[in-house]
Amino acid sequence: MTRPEKTSRIAEEIDKNLRRAYDEVAQEELPDRFANLLQQLREKDSANPANGTGGEADE
Repeated sequence: MTRPEKTSRIAEEIDKNLRRAYDEVAQEELPDRFANLLQQLREKDSANPANGTGGEADE
């Protein structure tokens, strides 16, 4: 096996492992704390529709 072939195989293995790790994390359930924060933001936005997409950057 030549050096570029070995490097290529290593890069492929790293890529495969990173994809698998990402897919596992993406399949995890959203933690309750994050879900609660998102719900609070939705409630805040719906309570004040004049904000549009909300946020100080829009001002």
